[in-house]
Formats: sequence, structure tokens, C-alpha cells
Amino acid sequence: MMNFQTSVGLPVGLPPISHISPILLMGSCFAENMGTFLTEAKFQLDLNPFGILYNPLSISSALKEIITKKEYTEKDLFAYRGLWHSTMHHGSFSAITPEATLQNINARLLQAHQTVPKLDWLMLTFGTAYVYEAKETGKVVSNCHKLPENDFNRRLLSVDEIVDEYTSLITDMAACNATLKFLFTVSPIRHIRDGMHANQLSKSTLLLAVGRLQQSFPEQVFYFPSYEIVLDELRDYRFYADDMLHPSPLAVHYLWERFSETFFSAETKQVIREVEDIRRDLAHKPFHPGSEAYQRFLGQIVLKIERLIRKYPYLDFQKETELCHTRLNP
Repeated sequence: MMNFQTSVGLPVGLPPISHISPILLMGSCFAENMGTFLTEAKFQLDLNPFGILYNPLSISSALKEIITKKEYTEKDLFAYRGLWHSTMHHGSFSAITPEATLQNINARLLQAHQTVPKLDWLMLTFGTAYVYEAKETGKVVSNCHKLPENDFNRRLLSVDEIVDEYTSLITDMAACNATLKFLFTVSPIRHIRDGMHANQLSKSTLLLAVGRLQQSFPEQVFYFPSYEIVLDELRDYRFYADDMLHPSPLAVHYLWERFSETFFSAETKQVIREVEDIRRDLAHKPFHPGSEAYQRFLGQIVLKIERLIRKYPYLDFQKETELCHTRLNP
């Protein structure tokens, strides 16, 4: 039989990821995609406490602020177009008043800080090696918030800059948490503002930097080939969204399956199936919610949850349990 697909070899022998493994996941849209799957599967996950970040220096700066538990003040914000913003944060943190913006920022930063000492995995997705530097301060910003382009200098990071920054970061974090593992991925989403060639230069810079870090920290730094899977295994426009740049939902689900093959044991996969079974049952919309049959159905869901929690007490089903009891006692 002819094979119409180029398969990308998955890394072997990597440390497994289980539901008992605390994870901090940061980076670009791809990080959000994988984070959504992990969250729905009940992994212990903190996802993008600064919002979506695209370049390696913004991610490392955010990590340093999490580690040191920086507390943002109004001096760290600016007002523009009726909202208060932070150049370190995604627009989802912005608000009409500085007090609301600071509440959004500091609450998430504190939550992330509290997870760092317990982390098993730090998963980082690099989107681009291009950075925007504020002309006024010379600092790399994470989000321009639609400020005038003339306020910034845009440049391509070098491989050495990224490697030096993360060599220091990994060394410092490993000194505090010797079992912490770093998983790097490069986003398959192409940034075509400067053309396809410039995008390839950017992605190549990221890939070379991660390769160097793997060589320097072979027991701590790992790489998952999401970029290669989309570009080689899924090189067909049916696997892309309408903009022809972002992976389609089908492609994202395929990446999740390949990720599962790489990191999950048979037991972890079974837990994921049971969690999905409960989620699917709860999504069922009955014609007669007050019927005795539906009440029995909800009771069975509660029993499934209780059985799973008895076996894996670290799984969090609080929302699902409350939903069942609300429907049982309308």
C-alpha cells in the first residue's frame, strides 16, 4: 500500500507526564491549544499566567517575575484608548481602571508563584524570534497593545541571545527544584508579516537555540516536534484554519494524540478516557430534565466521579460534582 504521509519520528525515552505532575505551560497560541486539552483531561496545570506570549525573552522575563513574586503597581501600567495596560501582559488583563488591571495581574502572578516550587514540568512554546523593543526604555515588550509602531524597534534575536538567557534561567530554576523538567516546542503557526523567508529565519533561530539547550542540559531539557508534525505530516491545507496559517481543530487534535503517544502511560490514557466519558455525559442535554430516568443518569455520573476520585484523589471534579447536585436538586 502506498503511503501518502511523511511521518515524523517521536522522541523516545522521555520522562512520562501524569495527572500527579504539576505543570506550568507558557507561550504562544499553540501553548493555549495543548493547555486546553490538558485542563479538560484534569491535569494539574497553570496555563499562561501572563496571557499569550510569543517570543523567548518575554517568556523568560515573565518567569523571572513569577519566581521573584513581583507585585505590579500603577507605575508599571499605561493608559491607552480607554484601558489600562501592561506591556508584559496580554490584552485580556487590561481593564478600564488601573485597580482592576492590577487585580487581574497580581492575582494570577501570585497563583503562578505558588506553583513553582512544586512543578514537575515547565512547558514553553516559542512562537517567533522577532521582538519589539520600546524605544523609550530599550526593553522587550510582550504586547504592543496597538500603540504606534514608531514607538518600537523590531529585530530578530540571535541564537546566542536565547541560549544565554535560558542557560541562566534553567540553571537558577534547577538549583531550586532539582527534579524540574523543561519541555520546549516551537509553534507551527507561521508569522508572515515579513514574508515566508523571514518566518523561516525566525523559526530556524528558535529551533537552533532549543537544540543547543538540549545539548547543554540533556537530563532536563526536552523537545516535542509540534512544528515538524504540522509542516510535514499535515502539509495539506485541509489541516489549516481559514487564514491558512493556524492549524485547524482537526490538526490540533492530531497534535494532542501525538503528544499523548509520547508522554502518557497506558494508565494515564485510561484516566483521560474516563474523564472524557464523564465530560461527555455531563454535556448530554435531556428532553425531560426532571424525569426519573435523567435523575438516575445524573446519579450514575456522580458514582463515576466518586470511583475515579477514590483511585486518584488528586483529580479535581468539584465543578462537575456541584453541577450534578444542582441538576439533581433544581
